[in-house]
Amino acid sequence: MESASSVTRPVRDSALQEAFLEMLSAERGASANTLAAYRRDLDDFRVQAGRLAAATATDVRLYLSGLAGRGLAATSQARRLSALRQFFRFLLSEGIRGDDPTATTERPKPRRSLPRILSVADVDRLLEALRRQADQGNLTPNRRLAALRLLTLVELLYATGLRVSELVSLPAAAGRGGRPFIAVTGKGGRERLVPLNNAAHAALEDYRAVRAALGRAGSKWLFPADSDAGHLTRQAFARDLKAVAARAGLDAAKLSPHVLRHAFATHLLSGGADLRVVQTLLGHADISTTQIYTHVLDERLKQLVNEHHPLADQNG
Repeated sequence: MESASSVTRPVRDSALQEAFLEMLSAERGASANTLAAYRRDLDDFRVQAGRLAAATATDVRLYLSGLAGRGLAATSQARRLSALRQFFRFLLSEGIRGDDPTATTERPKPRRSLPRILSVADVDRLLEALRRQADQGNLTPNRRLAALRLLTLVELLYATGLRVSELVSLPAAAGRGGRPFIAVTGKGGRERLVPLNNAAHAALEDYRAVRAALGRAGSKWLFPADSDAGHLTRQAFARDLKAVAARAGLDAAKLSPHVLRHAFATHLLSGGADLRVVQTLLGHADISTTQIYTHVLDERLKQLVNEHHPLADQNG
């Protein structure tokens, strides 16, 4: 036989839910769509937990675990938790409850997407296409300068892993005089040194020589352009990069300056570089940001095993 409390609970839960929704409408001006979303979320919790106003912290944790099991994305789980939090804070403010069962529940975190992977062979194909473009004998001086500029940008980006905003705004003196490094001011005004390889140096010197021959060496920027900032824009670089990627037989939709920065980091780590060194070169304040590249390598290793191991297709 049902107890009196179990019989009256749905009535009380429904009344408190309606009071909460009325508060959202009257005091916060919530729209009809917002109120409907809150109602659905609270109804779902009540069905799954068997109660609403008297729910415990364990009820909340089990509910969120169940949402993950039902395949809901972390963002959807977080929205449901937000609805519950606001409801229980309402009960707390009204003196209906003396605690908040969601207070110690952590917000579900979405899985961080892995950066797109560009292989060493893909980078070689891209650079070879850029070199062929710059070496064409029938180019006008201006078109040759543009081709050398793009080659230099890519060589520098792959050699240093600079952010694209840092790359296009390099000063004219960057790497001058055979210096083995470039000084960069990154996010938060933090300065760091990034080394240059021989290929980047060679491209930089060729580009500078053509600029000087055309009388274009007077700008304070390494990559001057007719823009509000006075230097090449990120958008223009990305556009030119996609155009040459298509000619190199690469998927232009999947290639961007940021993908080349990912390639720099991933290829360094796969070659045995220390994670802290890569963190410093990329200018990451937190090493957890750099660690995403170790996940890329892990996923690549899994893919290689699944594709090439003789037992990969057999069920465990």
